[in-house]
Amino acid sequence: MNVQEIMNSLEAKHPGEKEYLQAVHEVLESVKDLYNENPQYQAAKIIERVVEPDRILTFKVSWLDDKGEVQVNLGYRIQFNGAIGPYKGGLRFHPSVNLSILKFLGFEQIFKNALTTLPMGGGKGGSDFNPKGKSDAEIMRFCQAFMLELWQLIGPDTDVPAGDIGVGGREIGYLYGMYKKLAKEHTGVLTGKGNGWGGSLMRPEATGYGNVYFAQEMLATKGDSFKGKVVAVSGFGNVAWGAAQKATELGAKVVAISGPDGYVHIPNGMTNEMIDYMLELRASNNDIVAPMAQEFQGVTFHAGKKPWELKVDIALPCATQNELNGTDAQKLVDNGCILVGEGANMPSTEEAIDIFLKNKILFSPGKASNAGGVATSGLEMSQNSARYNWSAEEVDAKLHRIMKDIHAACVKYGTQPDGYVNYVKGANIAGFVKVADAMLDLGVI
Repeated sequence: MNVQEIMNSLEAKHPGEKEYLQAVHEVLESVKDLYNENPQYQAAKIIERVVEPDRILTFKVSWLDDKGEVQVNLGYRIQFNGAIGPYKGGLRFHPSVNLSILKFLGFEQIFKNALTTLPMGGGKGGSDFNPKGKSDAEIMRFCQAFMLELWQLIGPDTDVPAGDIGVGGREIGYLYGMYKKLAKEHTGVLTGKGNGWGGSLMRPEATGYGNVYFAQEMLATKGDSFKGKVVAVSGFGNVAWGAAQKATELGAKVVAISGPDGYVHIPNGMTNEMIDYMLELRASNNDIVAPMAQEFQGVTFHAGKKPWELKVDIALPCATQNELNGTDAQKLVDNGCILVGEGANMPSTEEAIDIFLKNKILFSPGKASNAGGVATSGLEMSQNSARYNWSAEEVDAKLHRIMKDIHAACVKYGTQPDGYVNYVKGANIAGFVKVADAMLDLGVI
């Protein structure tokens, strides 16, 4: 496999899809040696097949706003690779949604889902619809119109969407209600459902908790723990909330959270009251963290800045793709940061990752350390199939076990001769091997 030749071919076929091409390049660089040592992969053209989606659905979503005016958005569903199970991946409702972002997310999802060891393929979808500032009635009408286009292409054994940015419990409820009406059945076709109608306990916290559990395993390889560590977290959605909560429980001092307006510095660390307030901020439908500085004494707001300028031991980027660049990475390294755990999907640029690896700090890619969310979605699918609910303690224990197993797989494939664990390489190879072997077993389809 010649990585540059493959990338040149992809860039010619998919010009301008920078997020997708970035994700593919990272995986190819990690697996090239393994791939070239296994002629069966080359003969079956595994790389050429895995980098292209099985299918892409693009559709128009027409809906009425509260003024009775017709609005039109674009909707997407990308079924990327179903070699090891039904397509599985979230729906994102955000103005930034485009084909490149969804292809990057779907491609990453293939290997993330494989790492969980659960039988789930990779997919993604969403719309450029912006739920911010919309009434519940408008969101309901949009979700119903969106599902009207999607419902015949998904199913509990075919494709199981979930939530993502802009798609929380409210949106999942509206989407599932319309699916149930159209399909005339009550099945586990969406995850992130309400606890009273098929959802799993612990799902909102799962991605953030899983990120911290993975970081806990990384620290343990150095005989260390979260106790007494200073932590910065970006974002204030479900992932950041769960990460801040679990890190605090483990004895860390979380000194920052952020939004698109800037970040708040909390010198004495977040309290339980502040963590609860994050839920109120999210419910207010505003992507801003500034109110925390007004609500709590000693908290300062830094407009337009990122928390990575602070002196911290641990950085947990939990917001969005490419939020942490090379300059940010160098600041973290210079300030003595020992661990970066990605809670979002690909939040670090390639330049930033190179800096972390060059300086041999503990760094985990999102496909490994943020897999707790989709792992718990997989557990929800299992509960739906069995018509049974596990307790929060049971789900948390299973989640913790899955994250430990993902960490072990990364160590197995990512340990270098000098003992340093390249978690990027380890995660990519572990996920790739499982998917590639399944594709070989299934033949050319």
